[in-house]
Amino acid sequence: MPLALQAILPDELARVCNIDVSDARRIVSLVHRRGALPDRAPATIRRAALEAARAAGHVPGLELVDRRASSVDPFVKFAFRLHDGAVIETVRIPLEQPGRYSVCVSSQVGCALACAFCATGRMGLARNLEVWEIVEQVRRVRIDLEESPPQLPEGVKARVHGVLFQGMGEPLANAERVIAAVRVMSEPSALAIDMRNITVCTSGLPTGIRMLLREVPAVRLGLSIGSARTGERRAIMPIDGAHPLEEVLAAAGEHARATRMAPMFAYTLLAGVNDGDEDALALADLARAFAEAHGVRPRLSLIPYNSIAKEGTDDPFRPSGRLAAFREALGARGVGSIVRYSGGGDVGAACGQLARPPVRSPRRRLTVDPDPTPR
Repeated sequence: MPLALQAILPDELARVCNIDVSDARRIVSLVHRRGALPDRAPATIRRAALEAARAAGHVPGLELVDRRASSVDPFVKFAFRLHDGAVIETVRIPLEQPGRYSVCVSSQVGCALACAFCATGRMGLARNLEVWEIVEQVRRVRIDLEESPPQLPEGVKARVHGVLFQGMGEPLANAERVIAAVRVMSEPSALAIDMRNITVCTSGLPTGIRMLLREVPAVRLGLSIGSARTGERRAIMPIDGAHPLEEVLAAAGEHARATRMAPMFAYTLLAGVNDGDEDALALADLARAFAEAHGVRPRLSLIPYNSIAKEGTDDPFRPSGRLAAFREALGARGVGSIVRYSGGGDVGAACGQLARPPVRSPRRRLTVDPDPTPR
């Protein structure tokens, strides 16, 4: 089976093709700039090296089936069709500094974890994405920025600054491919994104967190908390039955101690479910205990709930009206927080809203610990 060339590092390409690594770097650069190999070798690449790469691999692509720009903010959602007909979604997120964007990528078609407040969790799991399918999402968004540049101050050029693994799927249930994709994204001759600007978010797979620390320690970690109270968390995040929050926090603590990087604790506020003062105090105590145990204070990111109701279905939750009171209760315990602006809600691009019908059936749900190795 031919190699997907946008998923390979120069050293590996040089080894597989028996070519000089300098030629391999230039070939990788061409692949990521053009999305294809040229018919004729440019002057900087030996013709034999290009032909060896062409014989060993190819450059598969994703079909863009939908591009929706929000009418209220600079978020843009892309829908890509895969070779088997499945469709995944990717979001371009504006950062505070003009011209800088992050790409929220998908790592699976659907998701097995069934978090109650996430539209993807309603899909079940069809399959893991391949390395090239993850990488190609970022490359395509970068090309879109070049071909359809947003309005920016004079002299400012749009570029992809970071990547967020918080799209469709549980990244650490596909950990080996996600890690391989991170390495390609950060390769200078590929996408050249600083690893420190890449965040991998998880609902709670300790083995995958430890794999991240071992393989790509410069990557940042995000953790979906849901609730700091066991019964409430398990009701909305079934993964807690397989991996209780204390196990997940232990792995996150190892990551924090080794990297000295603060993990992001994401908390989606659901009216009447996890937004009471007692919930805020439990979350504050959890954050304080984590900081005392590991010497790193987590960053609390509060996320207003975005409706996941589709046409003809009921929304299981309502946005909380207690955001200010919740933050005040946290502050009373000496714990700061930020409110994440979750944009693109008018085009279904906000946190928790990404969902496309998977190709395969039946729907797979979480029954055992998802193995973080490829299937």
